[in-house]
Amino acid sequence: MIRSTIPSITSPQVLFHLPRRMLDHCFAPQDLQRLAKSFHCHFPTGNEDDELNDAWLANASETMAVVTGWDSPRITEAMLAIAPRLEAIIHAAGSIRPFIPDSVWDSSIRIATANEALGKGVAETSLGLIIAALKGFFPCSQLTRSGDWQSALPKRGFGRVRELYNVKIGIIGASRTGRHVLRLLNSFDAEILLYDPTITDADAIALGTRRVSLHDLMKLSDVVSLHAPALPQLRHMLGSAELSIMKDDAILINTARGMLIDEGALIQELSTGRISAILDVTNPEPPQPNHPFRALPNVTLLPHIAGAISTGSLRQGHSVVDQLLELQQGLPMHGEISRANFEIMA
Repeated sequence: MIRSTIPSITSPQVLFHLPRRMLDHCFAPQDLQRLAKSFHCHFPTGNEDDELNDAWLANASETMAVVTGWDSPRITEAMLAIAPRLEAIIHAAGSIRPFIPDSVWDSSIRIATANEALGKGVAETSLGLIIAALKGFFPCSQLTRSGDWQSALPKRGFGRVRELYNVKIGIIGASRTGRHVLRLLNSFDAEILLYDPTITDADAIALGTRRVSLHDLMKLSDVVSLHAPALPQLRHMLGSAELSIMKDDAILINTARGMLIDEGALIQELSTGRISAILDVTNPEPPQPNHPFRALPNVTLLPHIAGAISTGSLRQGHSVVDQLLELQQGLPMHGEISRANFEIMA
């Protein structure tokens, strides 16, 4: 079943094809009110796939745009076949890959996501972790809990205190998250290195960074922050060869996906005490209770909180509403993706 808001009998229709809990989680009342001034909106009242699919059957023939999100039922070719007026599918999260059929790219339906809005939160968290890692917040907290103070700070190794000045920060991946990290880092007096084979040297300069090989980035960086997509060809892109050439006292931060790192190789390197890591993601999640990541002293393990968890999710809904209004006005949707984009996104 659905609940509708009806501003006008001639208003274009938007179907929210996502569970009610996700609607409440990602869309602030003021954004839905803003949307309802221009669209006839069909909102879900339940969370079950059958309810949402029934709503599609009842409304797809008159729907101009569909909004999906976390936990949406997958849209099938048969569902698209009964939506002749559908102009756009907008995903209120990052990757839309699990929710649409490949055939959608052969149609005139436009695809957009809230990837940029989601990426901003991850990027802001990543900047915080870069600063916290260099400053040694996490080991210093343990040091003071044990009764020590500044005089006990280590000169080398885990807990060495540095500032975000006169250091090299390596960014792997010029994704939307990676690009926002670069923008944030441009406010600091640090040298920023970038590895991404899909962009040019000129692109990197425009982003305020210098494009280097993965080998050079791993070898030169004081902090390596990972922002590559979780594509099959990038599985274990950081293995023993890459990890072994990191500088002594270097820090690896992963807020992307656990599958990008060979965790066995990382455990081996971390066990030497030569480098440290802050890991917001692992593969699988969560790691087992006896996993080395939970015990190694030079690992800070976070429970996948870099992305939107609470209030940050509302930024995604805000982005979707903005894009629906852009669509209505005949403007490019700021989160629109092409088939080419889709092939290199997570």
